[in-house]
Amino acid sequence: MTTETKTPLVSVRDLNVKFVSREATVNAVNDVSLTVQHGEVLCIIGESGSGKSVSMRALMRLLPERRAVISGKLAVDGQDVLALKGKELAAFRGGEAAMIFQEPMTALDPVYTVGHQIAETVRRHTGCSFEEGLARALELLELVKVPSAKRRLNAFPHELSGGLRQRAMIALALSCRPKLLLADEPTTALDATVQIQVLILMRKLQQELGMGMIFVTHDLGVAAEIADRVAVMYAGRIVETGTVQEVLTDPKHPYTKGMLSSTVHGNMRGQDIEAIPGSPPDLRALPTGCSFGPRCAFADSHCLEQLPPEVMLGNDRLARCFKVDAAPAAADAGSVPA
Repeated sequence: MTTETKTPLVSVRDLNVKFVSREATVNAVNDVSLTVQHGEVLCIIGESGSGKSVSMRALMRLLPERRAVISGKLAVDGQDVLALKGKELAAFRGGEAAMIFQEPMTALDPVYTVGHQIAETVRRHTGCSFEEGLARALELLELVKVPSAKRRLNAFPHELSGGLRQRAMIALALSCRPKLLLADEPTTALDATVQIQVLILMRKLQQELGMGMIFVTHDLGVAAEIADRVAVMYAGRIVETGTVQEVLTDPKHPYTKGMLSSTVHGNMRGQDIEAIPGSPPDLRALPTGCSFGPRCAFADSHCLEQLPPEVMLGNDRLARCFKVDAAPAAADAGSVPA
């Protein structure tokens, strides 16, 4: 009796992204490999500049072709993304995979109404009439809980609040029922009350529609709220992966532990935050060894001279570190950030 192997929705293998100019070559993403199963939420966390957003744009083929050199294997539902061209690529964007951007005010077209933009997207991908697209747009705005949805169809982006613009962006991304949803820090610009509403809404829609989702954030509390699995990125590399419970309550990589130690918790009144010393490396000249080595309290000469291997700690649980078991657990790492 043979065991059926489940094919992942997203398969990324040895992804490298370089931005080449006359002045320098920026190694933005370095040998990244990850998978996302159907109906699963993977959260990518890390400091600004760690390569999270670049990885997502590479997956959507949104990077400038003249300056961005992409290598590796990118597959979504069995499709080779890097091989797509012309109409196939246009059909893939929005049809198979959709993206919610960090700032909807710049992602939405300011000269068209919200209803027009959603209806045109539906018409383009399904071949329906514009009137049918508008009807679908109304359904979507109601689905994402936009109040007075019929009236908002005729609103321009600048006439909506930040929370409503983000909901309109979510409706636009969901308009053609994609199998994969990429969310690039979609709640960063929102206040705390609206942020939690959007997170709950996105998780609910993801479960109802059965989509796979990759959620990019630097907020550990957001990851705890929405993720099934977590991948930690630093200097363009994945340094730790695991379930959200494993990574946030039992971190193995010193960088993950440093992020948890520098996060404010409810029981930290009167205590100093243990900030990670130093700054992320220059992606134009990455160090020979571990990129986190110069900032790591546990690093020695071996760490600074050789790139650490991926140490497997269980099923889809890994850490890229020579001293996986040497560093003590982060302070208060037993409680997931809220």
